[in-house]
Amino acid sequence: MTERPFSPDPLIALRPWEAPELTSWNRLPMNAVDRRPGAIPLDGDWRFQLLPAPDAPVGGAWSTAYVPGAWTVQDTDDLPQYTNVTMPFPDIPPHSPAANPTGVYEREVDVPAGWAGRRIVLQVGAAESVLLVHVDGRPVGVSKDSHLAAEFDLTRVVRPGGRATVRLTVVKWSDASHIEDQDQWWHGGLTRSVLLYATDPLHLADVTVRARRGGDLRVDCQVRDARGPLPEGWHLTGELDGVPLAQDAAFDRANAAAERVSGFLGEARLAATVPDARTWTAETPELYALTVRLHRADGTVADTSRHRVGFRDVEIVGRDLLVNGERVFVRGVNRHDFHPLTGRTVSPGDLRADLVLLKRFGFNAIRTAHYPNDPALYDLADELGFYVVDEADIEAHDHAHEIADDPRYLNAYVDRVARMVLRDKNHPSVIVWSLGNESDYGAHHDAAAGWVRHHDPTRPLQYEGAAKLDWAATDDASDLACPMYAPIEECVAHALSGRQTRPLVQCEYSHAMGNSNGTLADFWAAVEGTPGLQGGFIWEFWDHGILQRVSDGRPAGRTGPALRGDGVAPPGHRWAYGGDFGERVHDGAFIADGVVFPDRAPKPALYEHREIAALVRIECLKHEGVVLGNHQHFRGLDWLAGEWRLELADGTTWRAPARLPDLRPGQTAAVPLPFEVPREGGEAWLTLRVTVAEDQPWAPRGTELCVPQVRLRGPAPASGPPVSGGVRVDGEGLLLHPLLTAAPTLTLWRAPTDNDEIGGMARRWRDLGLDTLVREVVSVREEAGRITVEAVYTGGGAVVRHRQVLTPVEGGVRIEEEAGLPEEFDDVARVGTVFETVAGLDRMEWFGQGPWESYPDRAAGAPVGHHTRPVDELFTPYLRPQESGGRHGVRRFTLSGPDTGGLGVTLDEPRQVSVTRFRAEDLTAARHHAELVPRPGCVVHIDAAHRGLGTASCGPDTSPGYLVAPGVHRWSWTLGVV
Repeated sequence: MTERPFSPDPLIALRPWEAPELTSWNRLPMNAVDRRPGAIPLDGDWRFQLLPAPDAPVGGAWSTAYVPGAWTVQDTDDLPQYTNVTMPFPDIPPHSPAANPTGVYEREVDVPAGWAGRRIVLQVGAAESVLLVHVDGRPVGVSKDSHLAAEFDLTRVVRPGGRATVRLTVVKWSDASHIEDQDQWWHGGLTRSVLLYATDPLHLADVTVRARRGGDLRVDCQVRDARGPLPEGWHLTGELDGVPLAQDAAFDRANAAAERVSGFLGEARLAATVPDARTWTAETPELYALTVRLHRADGTVADTSRHRVGFRDVEIVGRDLLVNGERVFVRGVNRHDFHPLTGRTVSPGDLRADLVLLKRFGFNAIRTAHYPNDPALYDLADELGFYVVDEADIEAHDHAHEIADDPRYLNAYVDRVARMVLRDKNHPSVIVWSLGNESDYGAHHDAAAGWVRHHDPTRPLQYEGAAKLDWAATDDASDLACPMYAPIEECVAHALSGRQTRPLVQCEYSHAMGNSNGTLADFWAAVEGTPGLQGGFIWEFWDHGILQRVSDGRPAGRTGPALRGDGVAPPGHRWAYGGDFGERVHDGAFIADGVVFPDRAPKPALYEHREIAALVRIECLKHEGVVLGNHQHFRGLDWLAGEWRLELADGTTWRAPARLPDLRPGQTAAVPLPFEVPREGGEAWLTLRVTVAEDQPWAPRGTELCVPQVRLRGPAPASGPPVSGGVRVDGEGLLLHPLLTAAPTLTLWRAPTDNDEIGGMARRWRDLGLDTLVREVVSVREEAGRITVEAVYTGGGAVVRHRQVLTPVEGGVRIEEEAGLPEEFDDVARVGTVFETVAGLDRMEWFGQGPWESYPDRAAGAPVGHHTRPVDELFTPYLRPQESGGRHGVRRFTLSGPDTGGLGVTLDEPRQVSVTRFRAEDLTAARHHAELVPRPGCVVHIDAAHRGLGTASCGPDTSPGYLVAPGVHRWSWTLGVV
């Protein structure tokens, strides 16, 4: 087939993929009229060719590609690539590389005969990064902006009742790529649905809904006629939940006069005041059904638009961001459109599952990082209740400073911001507009901000690049101070300085890479205790691991195996991150920085967030009861149920139903203790399990929402008098025990977390030799049945002195330990004991914090109690293997199995403990979970001190109070057979 040139138009002939001034050609204006109902979906298999460059000829055999979907995960030779800041090619803006994968999609479309006389429109949901449209070989249009739909009028190029060949050519790299440098996988393709729809020539071009919390409703409509000037006599009607709306006569008269002059204006307004309007908030997402109808002069309906309306106000008063007059805490997360099988394509079911999970774990806000998300997300946010910061498709990270004032990119910045606002303006969930991310600050941002403030004065806008220059400024392109990864101490100091002029909500904080999110509770304690601070958005929701076949290194594709739902890749597969597809330029596992695994399994950090965001809290003990508080902003407690649980150290547990008091938001009340605490039994903890009382759209009845807890009584003094005999050591002073295969020794090393590696701590620990400490026994003394072992551990030239005193006690041996760290060991990973057990001990029972993983600076979400787990489930399969599986505050634990005696450990005080199948060196050496070979026995760590996790891979390290200091550390524990 002979290929026709794309277009005779001289502008289009200038290689549109390298013309930043050209944002579109023949593309229709963006609007908020949803045309999905009644449209013909064109999803499915298309003929496909992948060309080496956009000007390469089409020829040869066609394969197939599924739409929507990225070709990079559909068995082509162009594979995904991950970079964070650095562009994946060296060309400077606005240029793109000569080797530029270009996908040609083609299929036949049958145009219904019933569409004769109608206006016919093609909608392409998303194309990355430049879209060229042909129909029957004729050029139709061009679009850039990889994350918003492009529409083209096909009325003059298709015939109703006939068949047309639609060709969509997608160029992967372009001038637009330089402003889509968004810390995610680079893909190419048609990643959202393609559809065809028809309207009457007289149609609704746009609808703008403004609904205020007092019940005032205004609906502004734009009307156009594809045939030319608007006909006489057209008019609008509307209804809200079946109640007719009135026309704004004064508005109509003014516009009618203007229209008589131009014949084009086509504007009308409907209005109403709804008495006692139910207000929309993230807690109470009340929605009304709005229907707008456009009528011809004879009264027949030419077009209809349906919307869901939420009555709510968003405003900034002083330094407070208010929703319906209330200062709300923003408990947010950054979210990409992502799926481990389909890349950037997400189904409505995927989106609902995302939001349901977030809702159950205490989140109330989403930042659409770093582009407008799939349209279905906003529908669900309206329905389920989320505050949305809607972010434009702009990030110029690698060339931010140059592009911010480059006049060739001015149109692109304003176009992308404006199209986002025009699409999403009617969603009550959208409370803030964002001008993009990490693109420096320049004239383009001011221009875009000016457009938004004129078009939509009902919402504030934010842009971190403007606000970071001065959090207290009042004359830039941001209405909020929205820093990223600012130390909480700096935020508190700013709020207390007297200079704060606007709300401070961190657009990114608590980087969730690997075993992370340390000090999250400290962050929120400061936010809740400091006026002027209102929260932030955790980075981020997903670990972006693409499911990869180990056999050939290719993506598993959309028809890959079923996902396990436990964070572990299916057999024969692994979660791929940067570099796993053979990329030369990449940023490794930095793509794995979410609070959920690629299969949406929650990471332990989610439970930490859930308790920090608890709706109901035990504020304190008071007399013979506790004080409960309602920490919601708009709801009472009537939709919740509760159960009390009292647990004693001796294993005794009581349960009783809890009657939650009638509390308005922010109120507290004292309630009596549900149990009389027995005198015996040791340490006592009272827990309130809060659940959903009746089915919610995001949670069935009985779903657990939080488990606030308070200690009623401290531990009893440990006892265990020495007995004679029973302790044996070998020639190196190492304990001999029938259930141990490796004796207890000192350790100061942990398999570095991502925070340890990127933050530089792991390098320093290696320089100190903590990963290769050499033990040398100094002396072994036995006296009165007790054995004292003195040893030194050397590494990096420094010496650590260690003493173990082994004393036989009833049922086992008490081990008292002391380690002296020199001054140069001022920040080590841990100080503690490691040993290994025989095989067959497959179950752990413990009294302490749990049941999920916890660490010293991430322990608020793990309640104290009696917990049981298989040993194989204690390990957390972070995409890059690292320190994991720890439990904080453990008082005692046992390891047991069906075919061998059990091993029991009692600790002198609550300690950090981990039990897994892997040594630290096993984890350190592996790049992927699938590379690990579990050891037959258990590797057990008991730590006198364990360093906090922090978030130093991107943001603050842990707080000083969670560091392991030099000096003498002492701890003791008892080992026995049970």
